[in-house]
Amino acid sequence: VQLVESGGSSVNTGGSLRLSCEVTAPPYTIRTMAWFRQAPEEAREGIAAIWTGQFNVNSGKTSYADSVKGRFTVSHDNEKNTLYLQMDMLKPEDTAVYFCAAAVRGLVGFQALGEREYPYWGQGTQVTVS
Repeated sequence: VQLVESGGSSVNTGGSLRLSCEVTAPPYTIRTMAWFRQAPEEAREGIAAIWTGQFNVNSGKTSYADSVKGRFTVSHDNEKNTLYLQMDMLKPEDTAVYFCAAAVRGLVGFQALGEREYPYWGQGTQVTVS
């Protein structure tokens, strides 16, 4: 499984960015994908997740941390096998390295934002808001 993030950049407060994460994995391996972020000297934080597995009542279900709810939107394109994070109304406190992660299990809610659930990680992309 390989995950490659892109789209990180510097942006002004109130601006928008869209991060992408291209996924290479055997079919039906991944059922949940998420975005995490880590600011300097802080713990990694799960911010958004989506159930990407198909043919399940939870397919497409999303989970968000309170810190980004209403501003960030996670989505997944099954055909392109790409995860996205649309970030709007960005704030300086959103400055961090953003990572995408993939899990074999289907996850929702608080569990979907737990770092220990994800065995596969991208290399990260820097987002700076000033």
